[in-house]
This record gives sequence, structure tokens and C-alpha cells, in this order.
Amino acid sequence: MFIPSIQATDNPVMAQALRSAIDGKTKPPGSLGMLEKLAHQIGMVQQTVRPAIVSPALIVFAGDHGIVEEKISAYPQSVTWQMVENFLAGGAAINVFARQNACALHIVDAGVNHDFGDRAGLLNRKVAAGTRNFATMPAMTAEQCTQAMQHGAELIQAIPGNVLGFGEMGIGNTTSAAAIMHALTGLPAADCVGAGTGLSREGILHKQQVVANAVAYHASMRSPLEVLMTFGGFEIAMIAGAMLAAAERRMVLVIDGFIITSALLVAARLQPAILDYCVFAHCSDEYGHAKLLAELHGEPVLHMGLRLGEGTGAVLVLPMLQAAVHFLCEMATFESAAVSNKSAD
Repeated sequence: MFIPSIQATDNPVMAQALRSAIDGKTKPPGSLGMLEKLAHQIGMVQQTVRPAIVSPALIVFAGDHGIVEEKISAYPQSVTWQMVENFLAGGAAINVFARQNACALHIVDAGVNHDFGDRAGLLNRKVAAGTRNFATMPAMTAEQCTQAMQHGAELIQAIPGNVLGFGEMGIGNTTSAAAIMHALTGLPAADCVGAGTGLSREGILHKQQVVANAVAYHASMRSPLEVLMTFGGFEIAMIAGAMLAAAERRMVLVIDGFIITSALLVAARLQPAILDYCVFAHCSDEYGHAKLLAELHGEPVLHMGLRLGEGTGAVLVLPMLQAAVHFLCEMATFESAAVSNKSAD
């Protein structure tokens, strides 16, 4: 896949203009906290002191994982396709929250081990019926990894708007995400592995061992694309490709939980400037996410104990993004409201 060159948003003149615009509103400096940081970031992405949220959308990518053969999930693999059916029927949490927040929702079959047929509302980009078991072989071939990333990038071209969130569904994908994190950061497997869909303490220890053994077995695979090919899922590879294409379009990228952040880790190792475009929606309760956010210097907007995935955290943070741009564009300044500003020290 051709990796686009992502331009940093750094612009000292625009940064100062945004800072002055934010500080000039009728409030003490910094008193709107995270909203001020979001307004500044979105303004830098859009290079304007009057940013706007236009047609926000979220894409859920679904895929199955061969690593489930190692008994690393509390749920059977069939839950992946069953949840895709739930998405298509409009009954999942992400459907509810997307409707509530007027967010367009797109569902992609990246590599589910199920034949859905030709279905309304389902974008079929299936690379294969699930990845291989990375405990014994790379999860994907190089060609499959490239194809998945390219599919993700191409999907972005058909999506309007300037704000894009990412979601996922795939039994076993927290194990893939943990292996990617372990391989690319060098953090111990115990710092990367959590309960996923609800493993017991014994199950978590087994999962840690599976991840540690697999990364050691594939020790020669160290570049970002090699790690993605070896440990990733088709949905994770598609997300990484989609993120790169969205940042190239100067969209605001809304990052959900642990699996989505693992895809971003790969994308950021390829193009570090992509982080300028990323809003980290929340810190998941999935063990390892906080450390992964720290690795990327990501400051989460919300702390709600979420660990569902699907992109739920990304959609829930949309009202905060709207509030950030609206206060910047609509709130009175000290001058326009004839309100006395802070006295000089």
C-alpha cells in the first residue's frame, strides 16, 4: 500500500490566533478546560478560528481471528457475525448512540468467518474468512495486509464530512491488539493484556502467555507493517489504512478504545504526524489501554469505565466536540459583550 504523507498541523500564526480567540471569550482563561483544548486542536486541524463539525460519521470494521484457537476469549467466534447482524438490525449500543448523536454509521465486513450474502447496509470488503492463528504463523500474508489497508483507505474517499470515528467488532481482537502493543512498544505482555470480553484471572494469565510466546516466536517481525501483518486482524489493518487516508484529508479522527488505539499505534509509527488529528475519546477499562494512551501521549476526553468497543466511546464524545466548536464560534468576547476583562497584574 502507498502510505500517504501526513502533514503536521503546526502553524504558529494560527495557533496564536486560536489562543487569542479562545482567551478572548467571556470567561476566565482555561475555565472551559478540555473544551478549550478541543477547540484549539480542531481549529488547528481545519486551520481556522471558526471550526465546524460537519456530517460526523463512524465506521465499524468487523473481522475474525485465528488466535481464538488458543482459547483466549470467553465468547465463541460466532458472536462476531451475530453482532454484525445486530448492527444491521439497528439493535446494538453503537446504533443507539449513533442515532442519538446524528452520526452516520457504516458497517464493514473486513473478514468475518460468515457468509452474509448481499445485504443492505453492509459494506463487503472481506479479505478472507478470518485471519490465521498467529501463535504458529503470521495472521496475514503481506498481500492480505496490503489489501486490507487499501480497502480502508478507499472507503474513506466515499465518506463526506470532516469528523470520523472508528469502531470494531471481532472476537479475539483484544489479543491481537495486545500483541501489536507488546511487539511495538516493548512493554511486558502483562502490561498489555486484559480481560477482553470477560476472562477470569486464570484466563488472563493464559492470554498473557499466548501473547508473550507469539511475539517471541515472531521476534524477527519488528517494523510496523510486519507487526500488523503478523498479529493484526483484517479489521485492524483496515482501520490503520482508513486512519491514514482520513488524516491525509485533514479530518478529525475520533479514537475509541483499546483495539482502535492499537491500529493507531501502527499508523503513528508509519506517520507520526497523524496524532495531530486524533481526539482520544476515552480511556477504556480494558487493561493496557491507559499505558497505550501514554505511549501515544494521548489525553482522553472521557473516563466512563467503558470497554464495549464498537466505537461507542467515539460517538459519545461527539457532543463535546460540538460544544468546543460552538463556544469558539458563538460565545461573546469581552469586547462584544462590554464585559470587563481580567485586570492586569
